[in-house]
Amino acid sequence: MHSPSPRSLVDLPIRRLNRGDLVPCADLCEDRGWPRDEHRWGLLLSAGTGYGIDAPDGKGLAATCLTMPYGSDFTAVGMMLVAGRYARQGIARRLMRHVMETAEDTPLALYATEQGQPLYENLGFSPVGRAERVGGRFEAVGPGGSGSAAHASSLIPSASSSVTTRPAAADDLQAMVRLDLPAFGTDRTHLLARLPAFADRLQVAEDHGELVGYAALWPSGQAEVVGPLIARDWATAQALVAALAATTDRPLRADVDARHKELLGWLMERGLEPLSRTTVMTYGIPDLPGDAARRFAPLTVATG
Repeated sequence: MHSPSPRSLVDLPIRRLNRGDLVPCADLCEDRGWPRDEHRWGLLLSAGTGYGIDAPDGKGLAATCLTMPYGSDFTAVGMMLVAGRYARQGIARRLMRHVMETAEDTPLALYATEQGQPLYENLGFSPVGRAERVGGRFEAVGPGGSGSAAHASSLIPSASSSVTTRPAAADDLQAMVRLDLPAFGTDRTHLLARLPAFADRLQVAEDHGELVGYAALWPSGQAEVVGPLIARDWATAQALVAALAATTDRPLRADVDARHKELLGWLMERGLEPLSRTTVMTYGIPDLPGDAARRFAPLTVATG
């Protein structure tokens, strides 16, 4: 049986995804070599809106895309996945055009892979930044013994001894939202409120009782992802990552804003390695809102 022609593929209906689509979404991730991540899909489909195209051969989904709304400020776009057997046949463009039409006047933002960037540029998105994905086993002391550890210590900021970290408590949420709002640039309470149930660990940093940072650790495949990571400075970010790393034996992964070179350097001293990079792109706004100096890593690139 012949595969559908490109014309018939781009005419296939687009539908809203729901929690009943978790397994097909995970199957599509696996098809593209990503971790299955039903756990992440559960969060994304409960807090955001998923769109999908059913495969014409009846085997799951041909494509997915996810939008995460932040009121009229912007909508994040992610999880643009096309099954390998339907790649390069116009489906991704069809889905993105649908998302752009549905968003109407709301600006859009996304993290583009190298393969996806030309499509988004063609649709009018502009590059505004970059994220570096790093991953590997976190070493509490720099690899290679005392010499490397001595070198690593030169990368560690002179964090104030008054900064401490601890597991988040239920009554920390309001303070987290207050800290997050100027850093992220818009209200994402609908996501932060889901973090305690979603994350394996949620850590906060304090200075004399004032919340100055927070970070979550959540499972993805064989790794644990650090994100979101919000902190007043990179010393606080480093303290949060070290505290989270101490709670797991699994490899860590993070998508770090490329402007935070000190944090990236420290993570590599601690055994993590560059894995890939994405380009932050926007449509309808000149840049992401908020304060990039305090925004170290997203929850996931799909949520902006």
